[in-house]
Amino acid sequence: MYSPQLPLARTRVLSPSESEICHADPHPVGVGGLEASLLSLIHHHHHRSVLLRDRTEKARRDAIRSAGAVSDLLVEAVNGGVQEAFLNQKRIELEIRASAATVSRFVKQTDHWLASTHALNSAIKEIGDFENWMKIMDFECKSINAAIRNIHQP
Repeated sequence: MYSPQLPLARTRVLSPSESEICHADPHPVGVGGLEASLLSLIHHHHHRSVLLRDRTEKARRDAIRSAGAVSDLLVEAVNGGVQEAFLNQKRIELEIRASAATVSRFVKQTDHWLASTHALNSAIKEIGDFENWMKIMDFECKSINAAIRNIHQP
């Protein structure tokens, strides 16, 4: 990502007065003026490169940290929905089990009621059959009674 840093042939730290001279006059006059200017340019370039590299590294770390935070928020958002769906699924399963138990209880109760109503219907039929038999017996007794009266009457 970064180009390799080439070692400087000769570095010299400028004194504050030399630095002021280099910055004040772009074309210093004298024997060491050209060398001082080049060294100042190299030093200035190196300083700027280090600052730029530090800013870039800081920006990269901030970007990675921000991306991590966004990623964590997205994962929490997705997992929150998944967790809520999972809890809802568990609640629904519990309700289904409770409903199945209730239905089973109602089926048993309905079967008991059907058996009771069938027994009641059978008893009512027997009562109806008995009543019909009683009517037949009453009719036959009356016929026999009428026949006996006819026989005993002169």
